[in-house]
Amino acid sequence: MKRSTHVVLFDSDCPLCTFQMKLLTWLDWFDRVSLLPINDPTAAAMAPGLTREDLLEAIHCVTPDGAIHRGARCIRFVGLRMPLLVPLALFLWLPGVIWIAEKFYMWISRNRQLLSKLFGCKGACAIMPTRERSKNLAGK
Repeated sequence: MKRSTHVVLFDSDCPLCTFQMKLLTWLDWFDRVSLLPINDPTAAAMAPGLTREDLLEAIHCVTPDGAIHRGARCIRFVGLRMPLLVPLALFLWLPGVIWIAEKFYMWISRNRQLLSKLFGCKGACAIMPTRERSKNLAGK
């Protein structure tokens, strides 16, 4: 079955990651992206070339044709599909910026549990509701 949306694979056990995905549901006005937690059984089938460690290390976007964008490149790719994120996505296309963004992204990824605690994502971030959409693959 051919999908019409891009699928973002994310760590639903990470409060910071979950908050960011909730935020994406509000920014995705045209429902271009579906969200799928990596612990969902279909996530491994979506990206069979990626290990669980790969999936835990960064968010990934799987396009309908099977291309995979990872980390800051995922943010850049998804950002071009959401009007409010287009300026950020275009900035990430400037020469050298994606290299810096990838380093920054990996630092955040390695420290996301600590950052979740510092920013109170477990409690405060849980208040933000997910926008109801028909295209969430995991039924969330």
